[in-house]
Amino acid sequence: MRYALLALWIGAVSTLSAYLSGHWMNNKSFTELSASPMQEGMDFEKTRAISVPMITDGKVRGYVVAQFVYTIDSTTLKELAIPPNPFVVDEAFRAIFTDKTIDFEDLKHYDIDALTTLIKDNVNARMQAQLVHDILVEEFSFFPESAINKI
Repeated sequence: MRYALLALWIGAVSTLSAYLSGHWMNNKSFTELSASPMQEGMDFEKTRAISVPMITDGKVRGYVVAQFVYTIDSTTLKELAIPPNPFVVDEAFRAIFTDKTIDFEDLKHYDIDALTTLIKDNVNARMQAQLVHDILVEEFSFFPESAINKI
């Protein structure tokens, strides 16, 4: 009899605690738990990965593979006739392709902040509005031609 009452007591306590914690979590929205005030109303949009050939002395030395995430106001994004995603991809490709300061042997010294600022400023200039607030780097890698030929 004692074990039966103990089992009922444990079941009641665990059921009540699960119900109360679920009720408490449902009353808090995800944005209250994780978003900072600066990011309220912002959407994070991811670009597709781009592969940029790096050419020096008329030869392909390798490819830079890059993917970016940008922040944009969610209400502005819904109102746009043309999404900024193709512009971000195009400006990223142009910036990387024409950049002569990329050291293929040592990418850790590359000024990624200057690249993301350039992309953001060029996209906003082309869209003729301050739409993109920030550009984040999802992926940025260099693959030499020798590694690609082995695949």
